[in-house]
Amino acid sequence: MEIIKTPLQGLLVITPNVFGDDRGYFFESWSKEAYQNIGLDLDFVQDNQSLSQKGVLRGLHFQNPPFSQGKLVRVIKGAVIDVVVDIRRDSITYGQYFAIKLSSQNKKVFWIPAGFAHGFVSLEDDTIFSYKCTEVYNQSSEEALFWNDPDLNIDWEVQNPLVSEKDIAAGSFKNFKSQF
Repeated sequence: MEIIKTPLQGLLVITPNVFGDDRGYFFESWSKEAYQNIGLDLDFVQDNQSLSQKGVLRGLHFQNPPFSQGKLVRVIKGAVIDVVVDIRRDSITYGQYFAIKLSSQNKKVFWIPAGFAHGFVSLEDDTIFSYKCTEVYNQSSEEALFWNDPDLNIDWEVQNPLVSEKDIAAGSFKNFKSQF
């Protein structure tokens, strides 16, 4: 397993060891012991999966403390541009974003600790996105930042994405008061 640290502290890109032959491939997408060995003692309590068509954008979502979530995300089928924004008040990278392409081809796994707003845009039809969460969904603690916020200036690499009504109504970064 290859571990790549990102410019935003705590975010990790993990490339699993993939064993392939003429039958297909095999890899461990999650191993508690392997992650403990790299310093991540994670306790996942909920798994989520979504199906999105090309151009669907979901995010930028997060849950406030005490229901904040760490997420281990990956793509089972298709491809996405996955984006996180640092919303930790005391972080030197507060307000900065990191984007990575996750796909069924590259099999990369992305660790997102609590304190980041998260979203993705689907690059292919029928993209299946999976994430393991360290906390259960709690609607009253849920919040979102506007995906196209000019202060964040995120390059989603997609023009005119399909966005939910909930995400259209998300808050601006300028008016955001972080609880992290």
